[in-house]
Amino acid sequence: MTRDMTSPLVLATRNAHKVAELQRILSSAGLDVELVGLDAFPDVPEVAETESTFAGNALLKARAVSQASGLPAVADDSGLCVDALNGMPGVLSARWSGRHGDDSANLELVLGQVRDVPPLRRGAQFVCAAAYAEPDGSEFVVEGVLEGSLAEAPRGEHGFGYDPIFIPDGYALTTAELRPHEKDAISHRGQAFRSLTQVLQGRS
Repeated sequence: MTRDMTSPLVLATRNAHKVAELQRILSSAGLDVELVGLDAFPDVPEVAETESTFAGNALLKARAVSQASGLPAVADDSGLCVDALNGMPGVLSARWSGRHGDDSANLELVLGQVRDVPPLRRGAQFVCAAAYAEPDGSEFVVEGVLEGSLAEAPRGEHGFGYDPIFIPDGYALTTAELRPHEKDAISHRGQAFRSLTQVLQGRS
């Protein structure tokens, strides 16, 4: 696979926050490429996340979007894995409360489920799998993990999803209290997409 660096990359999401965040991460990692979200391709259908792993879902989405758009595509599947909940919500993170993408409800449900869990047992991880696929069937997937713990209440105005309740190891702030570049430097998504960038640069 030889990556054509002049072609745009399609990001398999209609989440504008993700598009902006991943464009920032890819650019800071030295990958000079235009990243476009699915809003630019209204005819491409939503891809159901039916796999049981982050890597499986990321590949499923990247593969489907690449085939539908005729362009190279990247996709990520990420989520929160809570030790006290046996690794859940995991791949169900975006729809943990029953409705996909309801960040506030998802966050409040997780906090309610660990309300009586003592601080030393509130360990958690943010996990991200980032996948790349081309129309010819070439593909690969990489992963990133950020270790941390859960706050007792939401804090911070930055980020999205579970960021307001996740405190990375070695920090006193939640990922929603970190500045964007600070979060990018340590985040699970930043790790995964920097690894993806390295692979793409090696194949360009």
